[in-house]
Parts: sequence; C-alpha cells; structure tokens
Amino acid sequence: MDKRTATLFPKQEAILVQLGENIRLAAKRRKLTQTQMAERTGLSKPTLRKIERGDGSVSMGHYLLVLSVLGLADDLTKVARDDEFGRKLQDIELLKGKSS
Repeated sequence: MDKRTATLFPKQEAILVQLGENIRLAAKRRKLTQTQMAERTGLSKPTLRKIERGDGSVSMGHYLLVLSVLGLADDLTKVARDDEFGRKLQDIELLKGKSS
C-alpha cells in the first residue's frame, strides 16, 4: 500500500520548513539531543529529522508529540484563533442582510 502524502504548494512548504526550524531551535535551547527526543516521544530519529526539516509527510500527531515534549503543545491552540479573514467574510454577509 502506498503512503499518502499531502501535495503542498511552495508557500505551504516554506511554512513547514519554518516550523521545523523553530522546533529544532527549541530543542537546542533546551539542550535536548535527538536521542532524548526519540526516547521521550517514542519517535524514530529519522522521523525527528523529518520534523526538523518540516517534512509534510509526517503526521500532525507526530509534530504534536514533539511540541509536547518541548512544552509548546498549547501553541497549536493559537492557530486560527484570530480568524480575521473569516470575520471579514461574515461581516460582508451581515451587511448584505441589512441592505435588503
């Protein structure tokens, strides 16, 4: 059975690469080795290296495991919290309703 991977556009790939770099720096700041990260997450070193490179084939759950070990898992709750674009779309619909 073939592995399914997400098809990402360059901008999306760049975001994942930045995430991977941020994760790598956070681990270094905490002086955690890949061996320690592997032990604490239960992930293999090759998977950890993929995460640090921002590889899109790694599951979100694995990224979350790593973020949890680093004490950064709650940062994921901030994603899409301030949905400015969604609010603008909603406001447009609300304004359309008033002009009727």
